[in-house]
Formats: sequence, C-alpha cells, structure tokens
Amino acid sequence: MASLVDPVAAVSQQVEDFFTAQREQTAGYGPEAARMLDAAAAAVAGGKRLRARFCLTGYQAVSEVSTPPVSTPESAVIGAAAALEVFHAAALVHDDIIDNSDTRRGRPSAHRRIENAHLDAGWRGDAAAFGRAAGILLGDLLVALSDDLLETALSTAPDTRAAAARRQYAMMRRDVTIGQFLDIAEESAHVTAPDTEHAERALRVASLKSARYSVEQPLLIGARLAGADQSQLRALAEFGHPVGMAFQLRDDVLGVFGDEHETGKPAGDDLREGKRTVLIAYAREALSPGTRRLIDELIGDVDLDAGQVASLQRTIQDTGALDRVEDLIAGYVRTADRALAGARLGNAAVGHLRDLARAAAQRTS
Repeated sequence: MASLVDPVAAVSQQVEDFFTAQREQTAGYGPEAARMLDAAAAAVAGGKRLRARFCLTGYQAVSEVSTPPVSTPESAVIGAAAALEVFHAAALVHDDIIDNSDTRRGRPSAHRRIENAHLDAGWRGDAAAFGRAAGILLGDLLVALSDDLLETALSTAPDTRAAAARRQYAMMRRDVTIGQFLDIAEESAHVTAPDTEHAERALRVASLKSARYSVEQPLLIGARLAGADQSQLRALAEFGHPVGMAFQLRDDVLGVFGDEHETGKPAGDDLREGKRTVLIAYAREALSPGTRRLIDELIGDVDLDAGQVASLQRTIQDTGALDRVEDLIAGYVRTADRALAGARLGNAAVGHLRDLARAAAQRTS
C-alpha cells in the first residue's frame, strides 16, 4: 500500500481537505461559526496518528496476502483512518474538560483556547464557563464530523466490507465511551471496592478506554475493509489488545513520571487528577493501612505542589509498583508478538506492526 510510506502525511492531508470543505460549506454562518470550525481543525492537528497507523496497517496486513487483490480502494481506508483521528480529537476535547486539563500536547487545551478567545474578544460573561460549554459542543461536532468522514470513505468500499467496518467502528465508540465513564467513576467508586480488586478494575478501564480503542479496533476496521477472514481477524485482535494495554500502561507511567517537556502535560498530572491506575493499585497493595490512607488523601488533590508530587513518586517506586507495571508492559508486548507467529498476514505489515508495538510500549510522550 503506497500510502503507508507516509501514513501521517496521507491521513493529515485527508483531514485538511475535509476541514477546508467544511469551512466552505459553512462560510455563510458568520464569524463565530468560523471560529468553531477553526477550533475543530486545530483539535485534529498534530499528534502521532497512532489509530490511523494501526488502521492502515491492518488493511495492509490482509491485502498483502489476498488473492484475488483487495477490491476496496486505498482511498476508502485512508478516509476511515482519518475519521478515526477526528473521533480521537473529539475524545481528547471532552477528556480535557472532564479532567480540567489546561494543556494538550504542550499547548492550551481546546476549551482553554476558547476561553482565551472569549477574553481576547472582550465578550460578556464568564469566559471559563463559556470555554467549557463550547468545548462540549466542539467535541460533539467532531464526533458528528467523524461520522460524515467515515460514511464518505465507506461509500466507495464494497457493501459487505463497509458494513463490517461500520459495525467495528460503532463497537469502538461504545467501548471507549463506557471506558471513559468507568475511568471517572473509579475516582469515586474505589472507596467502596475491596483493595484486592483495585488492580483488576484499573485494568478493565485500561482495556475499554484505551486498548481496544487505540489499537485493536483500528486494526480490525482496516482489516475488515480488506476483507479479512476470521483467522486473520483473530490474530490481529490477539495482537492488538495486548499492544493497546501496553500503550495505556505506558501512558499511566508517563502520567506520573513523565517529562513535561516531552509529554506536554505537567509532571504528576495523573496524581492531581486522581487517576486510579494499576500503578496506583499496585502501590497501595504494598502499603500499610495508615500510609495507604495518606496516599488516598493526596491523590486527587489538584493543589499538589512539586514536593508532594516528588514524594508520591518516590513512594510508588519504593513499593515496587513501577517495576511491576514495567514487567506487565513487557509481558503484553511478548504476548502480542506471539499472536503474529504463523498468522496469514503480509510479512511487511507484520514487521511494521512489531515496530508499532515497540514504539507504543517504549514511548516517552
């Protein structure tokens, strides 16, 4: 697949063209609407295009070994990959509102940018409340636009493959939304759950919120557009889910120990947000009841200073929780690698998938 030479460029161009068309279609809606479209385009700009990469590689993995050649146009899978990126932008916009995050990728988060625009324009009312409300609507708009982009892409694919990809996409949207809810629910519900269940609950959140959404489902959407059979779908799912788990657990580590200059988020941000990750669950398992209560009081305190963050980081390391999570990440990567052995998938794509797995597990941002 020629587009895989530079998937970021191919998908980014598709997204850019799509938003250019959206601006043209809404040109008569006034300057405020134009600002909304600009904010939507800005929310999709940048990023690793991880979901697009997995979608395109899932397509390639099947199409390389298909006889006769795959009948789905490459433009269809590029469009579907672009739709995934637009949906991901929607999820990030809403996630930043939920987490009250000021930054995203080293820049002000979408609702903060809108808040600042309100202030700069000298508009009346509470700029912060306006930013949050507009951010919710911006996320909703991006979800709708991702559907439009997906349907345009699927219109050129064979009906059965388009229908299968559409079902996979719908499953992805359901799972990530439930996963996001479970993530915020756990910040409150953990107090009623037995300590022995915290790690299991955290891993369930990681599976729904990230593993299936970031890796497994994009892979399967691409594979379905290539006409994958059940054995190919099974191999890709058995590869994709553990890679997605490794990706999320690395995200959890970076949320506590990451370098702000690389992650674009303040160091220890997950601690201030009260994220109940498996890293925290493992740390709590090793602490005495008294120390565990103290940790519980600190995690979720938005006013944690640098010294308190550093103290929590040391405690987590001293309990061995960080080492346990690193071992878990390595185990997931090994499991994923085994899933590809002997699978009827293209050799070039399999090599690319293994590279993506390593990058997902070892990233620093």
